[in-house]
Amino acid sequence: MEIMIVGCGKVGAALARKLIDEGHNITVVDTDPERVQHITEELDVMGIVGNGASIAVLSEAGIETSDIFIAVTGSDELNLLCCLFAKKTAACHTVARVRNPIYSKEIEFAKEQLEISAIINPELATAREISRLLRFPAAMQIDAFADGMANLIKFRLTEETGLNGISLKQFPDLFGNGVLICAIERGDSVTIPSGDFILQTDDVITFLATSEQATAFFEKLHLSHRPVKNALLVGGGTISYYLAKDLLSHHIRVRIVEQKHDRCETLAELLPEADILCGDGTDRNLLLEEGLESAEAFVPLTNLDEENVLLALFAKKLSHAKLVTKINRLEFDDILEGLDIGSVIYPKYLTCDFILQHIRSIQNEFGNKIKTLYHILDDRVEALEFTVETSSVVTEKNLSELQLKPNLLICCITRGNQIIIPKGSDQIQVGDSVVVVTLNRGLQDIQDIVKK
Repeated sequence: MEIMIVGCGKVGAALARKLIDEGHNITVVDTDPERVQHITEELDVMGIVGNGASIAVLSEAGIETSDIFIAVTGSDELNLLCCLFAKKTAACHTVARVRNPIYSKEIEFAKEQLEISAIINPELATAREISRLLRFPAAMQIDAFADGMANLIKFRLTEETGLNGISLKQFPDLFGNGVLICAIERGDSVTIPSGDFILQTDDVITFLATSEQATAFFEKLHLSHRPVKNALLVGGGTISYYLAKDLLSHHIRVRIVEQKHDRCETLAELLPEADILCGDGTDRNLLLEEGLESAEAFVPLTNLDEENVLLALFAKKLSHAKLVTKINRLEFDDILEGLDIGSVIYPKYLTCDFILQHIRSIQNEFGNKIKTLYHILDDRVEALEFTVETSSVVTEKNLSELQLKPNLLICCITRGNQIIIPKGSDQIQVGDSVVVVTLNRGLQDIQDIVKK
């Protein structure tokens, strides 16, 4: 497909890399010549220097032949305007990044009036991701499927769990049929396991279950399974606002440390139930005075990755809090994996996954669409949820009869309000949603799970 990206920042560059890997032709537009030069030298893309809200620039970049137009500049208003012009100039799908909370209640109106195909709010998506983690402290990562009814949950196997040496075929006898191990990371390798797989201490396990089943599973493993009662946030930006609002709605006490006095006043007005503390969040004495040692959750959300990492390491040393660390830069994710800073959240990856999900659905517009897409286990595994809208080679057959591609597992079938952890005798039916975990890249339709 012909895809145009306006904005060559970290999200635009990361998105271009992923889309090129999936075989698309990419054109990038940015007002910064150095950014355009850097991305065109690194990647096989065409680059145009100019304002993406200019009809002349869009025409020069080839908007008339574009299938999808994506605006991810640093300005919400510019992104919306770019999409409006692109839609009026060409018959293409448009995607905009919109971050300001003032627009959060007007997303559907903007999509309808401006004919924008999809709008992503990275800060809101990040806040929801962190909130899920604070309500399941034992998890390292949680990805929601089936409209929140089922979750893919990642955690590390410790000696205390007592699962060392246990094979996956023993799981139904030990924990029932409500938990399915989908992927296992051991050292540098990732495996989509069979029943013969033997677990070892320090394995990083990703399993699928409903919230109730996950709670029961963690309880049997003697891991923390109840939501935190209080959270200390450092940094009073947009993510903190969204996160605090969500946590307060779940009756979790929230304290926010913010250095700017005017921002503290704004947060106090917007979040009257939260405790807003005006001070330097990197001041260790302040953090100790405000109860870091007794905090059940600690979330550094400053705009500096270095500060967030150091704050998380400091909190790890002095408390038993659930740690969630926000990281903006994508270049050093392999190094951060070696640090014990709790769950690491990358807002830019969340944005890319949302847009990729939408693009794959557009590619398969008349087939079985992708409803949800996540990249898990260091971006090496894809977890996809397909909506089954038509009959095909995978429907009305026992799963045991399907010739599935290697390194692929059907994890969950949603039928109405029923969550099915599938067995070989189960079948996929029209109207179902199906969650698949795979090492294969670029699946666009549920039919892609079987060998050709």
